[in-house]
Formats: sequence, structure tokens, C-alpha cells
Amino acid sequence: MNNNENQSVAKTNINWYPGHMAKTKRLINESKDLIDIVYELIDARIPKSSKIEDKDNLLLNKPHILIMTKYDLCDKVETDKWIDYYKNNGYKVIKLNLNDSNVNFKELIDVTNELMNDVQQKRLTKGLKEKEIRALVLGIPNVGKSTFINRFIGKNVANTGNKPGVTTNLVWLKSKSNILLLDTPGILWPKIEDEEVALNLASMSAIREEVLPIGKVACHILEKLNIYYNDKLQNRYGINNIDDIIETYDIIGKKIGAYKNGEADYNRVSEAIINDVKSERIKDITFDRK
Repeated sequence: MNNNENQSVAKTNINWYPGHMAKTKRLINESKDLIDIVYELIDARIPKSSKIEDKDNLLLNKPHILIMTKYDLCDKVETDKWIDYYKNNGYKVIKLNLNDSNVNFKELIDVTNELMNDVQQKRLTKGLKEKEIRALVLGIPNVGKSTFINRFIGKNVANTGNKPGVTTNLVWLKSKSNILLLDTPGILWPKIEDEEVALNLASMSAIREEVLPIGKVACHILEKLNIYYNDKLQNRYGINNIDDIIETYDIIGKKIGAYKNGEADYNRVSEAIINDVKSERIKDITFDRK
């Protein structure tokens, strides 16, 4: 952790656009005529930062449902403000706790059928049977898409992992309801120009750890806890404030056994802070503010 590392994010646009992401956008564009509805998954802890900015250019005029994943891990008071905001802007919003293996998808299915009702009624008046609804599952890396699909389908058909970039191809998957799911790799827009967004994404493991300096990401987490969740800072690390970041690292380093020769192992401390969020030891947090 050094000044050059800390300044690098502020001065440089974050570019992370692996080839499979570009391929995904092309494949979605080629498949858009087959898609009836879009399920966009958003991390409830970062309900603004995790929303894909350019997806509307791909999927104009498609019915759209925002699915707030990891709702059990967010600060519900703050996240609900974003939910109200999205609803006021015309979105249907569903909250889900995918950690629950018995998560109930009835509301999602009901809203899907509601949005597809006109299409289905037109088919019935023509003497056609109801169509199988084709839903595109879209979201940034590590937002819980594969877990969502496995829960919705009722069996493990999608790879899961607490890291970005697990899914790499487009796949149609049949569910127990009248809905086909199209799984996609996690997509991020080509350039993240907002440092706050980049750091929020990195804090929730949506950006690969090697893309941003881990010290910068860990300090961002500490700063958010210091401002909004001081009780969690105290309960987890025994720290009242982070006015002196070196002292803060020393305290955490001693606590986790990463302190030697009079100073903390900064990399180990940074990794521990990031892993505390990733492993859900620090939860009930929302970093985006309305």
C-alpha cells in the first residue's frame, strides 16, 4: 500500500472488458429476437453500481424485471430507497434471498406472467397455445446469476463461484414453470469512469482482485464502514475511527496475526478486509446512497 497505488485509481479509467464479455454482447444481440423478457440481477448492497449501464441499447422494448439479489446481506433501509427509485422509474423490482435453498419464486413468476399477458392473450385469440417464455438472465459478475438459475430450475445446471467470470457461454435452460432461462456470462460495460463505482464493484468482488490495488479497495471498505456502519468497524476490528490508516492497519494486523517487525503486513490485512465482505462476516451494508 503506497501513495502511487492509492492515486492510480483516481487518475485512470478502469478498463476491464475480457473477450468473453464482448462475445456475450454479440451473442445477446444475435438472440434478441428470441428473448421475451429480461431478468436483470442487481447486488442489493450496491444497487446503483451493479446496474448495467448500456444493456438498454441491446434490449430495447423488452419487458424488464430488476431482481435484487443478496437482499439478506444489504442494509434494507438504504436499499429500499433504491427500490422505490427504480419502481418510480417504471421498473418491476423483486427482492430475493438466494442463500435460502427454499427461496420462493412465486412473485417473480406472477410478475413475469403479468408482463407477458398481452402476448399470451394475442396467441390465444389466434388459436395458438401459450408460448414458453424466454427470459434472459443478465447481470454483472458475481451477482448471483448461477445461484439464481440453479434455485429457479431446481437443480444444479449452472456453475457457481464467489468470483467473477465463472459462466462463459449462452445457454438456454428449462425450468419447472413455463419459463426458459438464457444464462449469460457476467457483463460489465467497457469503461468504468467513476472511481466510486469501480471501488464499490471491487468491494463486492465484481471486479477481479488483480484489476484494482487491493489496498485501495480495502481502504474504501474501511471508509464506508467508518462513515455509515461504525458499529461494524468496532465489532469486527475494535476500531472507533480510521483517521490514521497506518494505525488502523496495525490494529487489524495485530488482531489477525499479520504484524511483524513493528508493522502490519499490508497485503494480508487488505486481503482480510476484502474477504470479510466476500465471506459475509461483514453484512447488512449498502454502499450506494440515494
